[in-house]
Amino acid sequence: MPQRSSEHLTITDQAVRQNLFCDDLPSRPDPAIGRILVTGASGYIGGRLVPELLARGYRVRVTVRAHSPEYETKWPGAEIVVADALDEASLRAALRGVDVAYYLIHSMLLGAGRFADADIKAASNFRRVAEEACVKRIIYLGGLGDVRTHLSAHLKSRMEVAEELKRGAVPVTILRAAIIIGSGSASYEIVKNLVKKIPIIAVPPAVGHKCQPIGVRDVIKYLVGVMETAETSGRSFDIGGPDVLTYEDMMKTVADLLGKRRVFVRLPILNLRTYAYVASLLTPVPGPITRSLMEGLRNDVVCQDDSIRSLLPFSPLPYRDAIERAILREEQDRIHTRWSDAYPPSHALEMRLDELLAGGVPRYTVSYSIASAKGAASIFTAICRIGGKDGWFHRNWMWRLRGMVDRIMLGVGSSRGRRHHGSLKVNDVVGFWRVEDIRENRRLLLRAEMKLPGKAWLEFRIDDEAGTRRLTVAAYYDTLSLAGSIYWYIFLPFHNSIFTGLIRQIEKRS
Repeated sequence: MPQRSSEHLTITDQAVRQNLFCDDLPSRPDPAIGRILVTGASGYIGGRLVPELLARGYRVRVTVRAHSPEYETKWPGAEIVVADALDEASLRAALRGVDVAYYLIHSMLLGAGRFADADIKAASNFRRVAEEACVKRIIYLGGLGDVRTHLSAHLKSRMEVAEELKRGAVPVTILRAAIIIGSGSASYEIVKNLVKKIPIIAVPPAVGHKCQPIGVRDVIKYLVGVMETAETSGRSFDIGGPDVLTYEDMMKTVADLLGKRRVFVRLPILNLRTYAYVASLLTPVPGPITRSLMEGLRNDVVCQDDSIRSLLPFSPLPYRDAIERAILREEQDRIHTRWSDAYPPSHALEMRLDELLAGGVPRYTVSYSIASAKGAASIFTAICRIGGKDGWFHRNWMWRLRGMVDRIMLGVGSSRGRRHHGSLKVNDVVGFWRVEDIRENRRLLLRAEMKLPGKAWLEFRIDDEAGTRRLTVAAYYDTLSLAGSIYWYIFLPFHNSIFTGLIRQIEKRS
């Protein structure tokens, strides 16, 4: 495939490239590389890798667990296929005709005790099908850790996945990274939120180990660079930033950049699992991910081999610079991917509301509406701001309380927030909801992801009526259990107060 020269870049290309990371990469696009598959493209790293590959002129195929028209807008020019690494038949279709495959799959959202088995099964399937498809290379992003020590379950699983992929005939390039820092990364949001919310921060003895964090832009550079550098095929590399820090050092840097005066207290006895659970209540990141990441701090996660620097000689960002860039991106509302983009494992298996409605109305429904003389566009803009900086506009304490209860039960909670303050796309999260469908100036459909004895949706709809608009909010709930029915009737008395106030506030803010 011919490489596009800089003089042929359009204004649009130049605008896009300002948000890309690989313009100064020492390697160059290789026209000999054929189709590239990116698994985990809906996740934090994959979502940033795909635009880089497309901008460099490559033919890119991405896998998602459920198709959505949003992906075609998000990755124009990419081929979208539905596949699951636990389903070999779908993998065969995804890997057919592929030269290079990026393996960016993990199952941390399944929680402790479950993700390791799922990860090994997925890697084993991928290895076998890649061999059948005569894939030339696999590139895997794993975890950094000293195999001679007792590793956390998460790091051990990352190592086992790497070994499983290497068992096949396809050469595997393995990149091992510690904490990844960038706007929207889980590690960044955990540290930032703890620093912002706690004036006196307890530091457990288990996290006194050293860590070598790396900026997300440098991870993307290495992922692209090793593909374009033939000498990296079949080899493993440690990647990290220039700073070696402790967990406490990282928090102190964030506190300094945020202008927060914080007191750090080292406690001789503090169980790390308990600490991770409490931290998950104070941050947007759910308990299973928080625990997996924090348990990794039991080990020194420092680069033992810096040979990648001679093959791809560029200077990674210092930790402080990576944090500054992440804060700036948040202030500018320019977070391109977020840890919450990786939807729960059951996401693709869930019944969609429109499918349910096709077979009849869900068992429980309630709706409220008001008329408005305002334009559909202004009303829709207000709808798309719910769950952002101003919360839910009405009875915010109720939404926060429900989210806190969910988080205590190890659910996603309401503190996940949103990726952008003023706009929404399919699969974006809004607290404990996820956008299932969005039709500009007409409809916003949210699906509940909190722990429930049933399935729930919240729909905002704008209808034209004789020159005016009617704004409607409808709650749909489907359950077959007695507990689910009891749950509905317990909360039913609150619906009128919550939803009528909500749509009035939306209309008022239009």
